[in-house]
Amino acid sequence: MSSIDRLDAASLDLLFREARTHSFWSDRPVAEADLKAAVELMKMAPTSANCSPARIVFVTSAEAKAKLKDALAPGNVDKTMSAPVTAILAWDPAFYEKLPFLFPHADARSWFAGNATLADATARLNTALQIGYFILALRAVGLDAGPMTGFDAAKVDAAFFAAGSARASVLINIGHGDPAKLFPRSPRFAYDEIATTV
Repeated sequence: MSSIDRLDAASLDLLFREARTHSFWSDRPVAEADLKAAVELMKMAPTSANCSPARIVFVTSAEAKAKLKDALAPGNVDKTMSAPVTAILAWDPAFYEKLPFLFPHADARSWFAGNATLADATARLNTALQIGYFILALRAVGLDAGPMTGFDAAKVDAAFFAAGSARASVLINIGHGDPAKLFPRSPRFAYDEIATTV
């Protein structure tokens, strides 16, 4: 454990209590160094057998945005086209081929090779974990995020990934959000509606 036993209130606000999903963006650019810093943070958080199946494509150019636009649900077009960056979070169906490097103290590759059902389930679940980590990492480096699932994944895969190399899961618009255009925060469950101690 580090010398910091827990985050201070301001840090908790930044990551959780005051953090919001953004749809409107300021003109401030997003530094590539900040995107790299967020990925470096995300990769340190746990996945099962350190499988690390998430793959990310950062869409920034006008050409790439035009390819992405065709795959978006109508309600997601404007906020995505106006975002400085859109990250495609995808999962690698052959993630287990990297396990001899990522998890060298066991033959973890053999757990998944030849078992597509287990491999796909593991990749999807652990990519979902990494998506959550990535959103927190973006906030930690001073960026705002707008994650969404309203898109045609097959079109995204065809446009951005070589056949079968990765499968899109979530899109995250990234930038500096406009707080004046946020909706009021939606309700949350009370503790005892979420958690039970047995």
